[in-house]
Amino acid sequence: MQEQTQGGAASDAALGGAEPGAPRAVVVGVPRESCPGERRVAATPDSVRKLVQKGFSVVVQAGAGLGAACTDATYADAGAQIDDEGRLAWGADVVLKVRAPRELDGGHELDRLRRGAVLSCLIWPAQNGELVQRLADLGVTTLALDQVPRISRAQKMDVLSSMANIAGYRAVLEAAHHFGGFFGGQITAAGRTRPAQVLVIGAGVAGLAAIAAARGLGAEVRAFDVRASVKDQVRSLGARFLEVDIAEDAETAGGYAKTMSKEFIEAEMALFRAQAPEVDIVITTALIPGKRAPVLWTREAVGLMRRGSVVVDLAAEQGGNCGYTEADRTVVTPNGVTVLGHTDLTSRLATHASQFFATNLVHLLDELGNTALNVDLANEVIRGALATHAGAVTFPPPPVPVSAAPGPVAAAGPAAVARPAASASPTWVLGGLGLSLMGVIGTLAPPEFVQHFTVFVLACVIGWQLIWNVTPALHTPLMSVTNAVSGIILVGGILQAASGELSVAAVLGAVAVLVASVNIAGGFLVTQRMLGMFKKEG
Repeated sequence: MQEQTQGGAASDAALGGAEPGAPRAVVVGVPRESCPGERRVAATPDSVRKLVQKGFSVVVQAGAGLGAACTDATYADAGAQIDDEGRLAWGADVVLKVRAPRELDGGHELDRLRRGAVLSCLIWPAQNGELVQRLADLGVTTLALDQVPRISRAQKMDVLSSMANIAGYRAVLEAAHHFGGFFGGQITAAGRTRPAQVLVIGAGVAGLAAIAAARGLGAEVRAFDVRASVKDQVRSLGARFLEVDIAEDAETAGGYAKTMSKEFIEAEMALFRAQAPEVDIVITTALIPGKRAPVLWTREAVGLMRRGSVVVDLAAEQGGNCGYTEADRTVVTPNGVTVLGHTDLTSRLATHASQFFATNLVHLLDELGNTALNVDLANEVIRGALATHAGAVTFPPPPVPVSAAPGPVAAAGPAAVARPAASASPTWVLGGLGLSLMGVIGTLAPPEFVQHFTVFVLACVIGWQLIWNVTPALHTPLMSVTNAVSGIILVGGILQAASGELSVAAVLGAVAVLVASVNIAGGFLVTQRMLGMFKKEG
């Protein structure tokens, strides 16, 4: 990544001024967003402070954070250099943006990038092939944030999930603004009102956030998703899960919904027509990556809704899930239903959206090795997000196996490197050491001790193997389950410590009692916190 600065790149002196002959710090540039209505920013003062601590030099274009309540003064206090014209920000080694570079009256923003730079933003390479090719021609390494694979290890870099969470929450606020009544039921001296009836179509991150927000306001919520795997998540939030009678596998390996059969779609449409007269608010979130949003809430369904009802379409930017949706417009249908096609829901909560977005980018730079800028094509996260590199288009990436067990990821694209072979399993190392010790002890210790020591070594090997192969997502529940094992240790330790003699066994027994007690207390605490996550407040 250490290429000569060209085009719009600034001099070393302008970028912070390293001493002559000293290596220049890697510069991160944060330009001002040019897309109309975009108020988010790719770095906040908090994230700038973290980047500076990691060794980056940060340049922020003047006014870049004003829409997210981040002033130039707060950026300067965090250690950033303020760039009035944006020349230094665009000419940086690493450019962080929210939206992709676009054509402006004064020329394309791509012309301001330096050759060989790293660009990280929302690209949508499947829909913007021409832009991706231009980036490749410039030799830019492009990390498309919308292509970060949905695997457990990449959650902290998953911009789409963090933005969808905000969009789902904001969709409920927009619906409440246009809906002419309470969300929660009211019993007053002036009369009684029923709770608003909300239907959420699509129970991904955005849909679940919408369910939680609507339930928080007191509405009665029902939800539908083609993926039966989300049923428990919907129910845990207090909503009713709607189902059709046709069983069909609807989930891709990456966790997204896929296109369904004709029979399933017909049953789905019949379900929606039955729901339309009953619901006051419909929030649609269904998207299929790389394709136009499917029309799920048809004009016929809208025509069956009551006057004053509201439809909020989170898929408006990709055509919309509702037959009446128009991007960035509020449409009132002939029967008095309001259809909202906002495409800037995340920008309407720009402060927290920018905070989440910037944190995702900090983690992505961590994955690159920070100032090392190591584009490791064997890293499934980096390879998945990589759209262009070394003058070539690297999209689409090879499929990422969704599995708890680590495995090699096929590298693709220019200069692909192989993943190093895995080292010996710690289980077998532990077992080998135990067998070696048994061989030594067997010649010195009495047979009874050797028998007990053999059981001990086998227990260590089997226990380690069990823990090592548990899915990471289950480690916390496993901690509480081990209370049973700790209880056995506790009883044994008490028996040894209560022998009445000051011996090594008694001391070790007392230590075992102390350690096991801490583990049991921690297990109960973890279990209590987990159960509290599923309790409905009030």
